Amino acid sequence: MKDGKGLDAIDRKLLGLLTENAERSYAELGNLVGLSAPAVHERVKRHKASGRIKSVVASLDAAETGKGFLAFIHVDTTGWGKTKELMALAELPEVEEIHSVTGDTCMLLKVRMETSQAMEALLAKLYAMPSVTATKSYMVLSTYLERPVQAGITKGLVAPEIV
Repeated sequence: MKDGKGLDAIDRKLLGLLTENAERSYAELGNLVGLSAPAVHERVKRHKASGRIKSVVASLDAAETGKGFLAFIHVDTTGWGKTKELMALAELPEVEEIHSVTGDTCMLLKVRMETSQAMEALLAKLYAMPSVTATKSYMVLSTYLERPVQAGITKGLVAPEIV
């Protein structure tokens, strides 16, 4: 049975297996989900065509690539947070994510750098932008879970009914 996003239990399991290791063969995936290799190939092809699978990439080890310094930066701006200057930060390989958020800040950046000095240089770049009024930086000490989007959905995680 398919859910609201057009995925059945096999699709979710297949997508989950691909997020763990996208190098598995269609035959191996088929054995794990109970389908033939050609049937798995067709499903993967359909997920790629629909945009559900955006790309297949290598997952790099941050420390082994010289980027062991991970931080999140809350950026406050005048007016709307999304500016051309802030969005231009996407060109920097150190900037992994840029989010427009609600709460006590406008934008949230996830950055991975070589050193705290590189972080300081990025903060200087932010403060040179006319729209940036303040930042709050959170340096990561240890990471216990970091993963890509997961295909599974936990049953029971729904908003409680109002009585």
